[in-house]
Amino acid sequence: MKKFAYLLSVFLIFALPGSNAAAEDRTLTAEEIVDLLTGNTAVGTWIDHEYRQYFDKHGQTIYAQRGQRSSLGKWRVNRKHNHYESWWERVDWGAGFSIVQRDGVYYWVSSTGTTDPQAFEILEGSQLLFPE
Repeated sequence: MKKFAYLLSVFLIFALPGSNAAAEDRTLTAEEIVDLLTGNTAVGTWIDHEYRQYFDKHGQTIYAQRGQRSSLGKWRVNRKHNHYESWWERVDWGAGFSIVQRDGVYYWVSSTGTTDPQAFEILEGSQLLFPE
């Protein structure tokens, strides 16, 4: 039932009645994920908090949340499943996220269905400081 609810939420987010929206959705390949993230910063709102996350070319990542201390982790791309994966001090490598692009907007899509797809944008370089 949980998996069905997740799939329904993905459908509702990405499908617009009376349109051909499904044709516009595109899941990035492993190589595209590497190109998108390497040396850049993802910016968005994760469930209920603003974040910025930088991905360096050596597999390290810094996750900054407004008003909180930053976290240092590791990132990689699972080429078999075309997933972004991360490792944090208190959390081992997770199941991963696909990245879906729709109308120029990127979405983190959980491979386990534990969260709804989360929109984000990419800024060039390291841009971890939040605007005032």
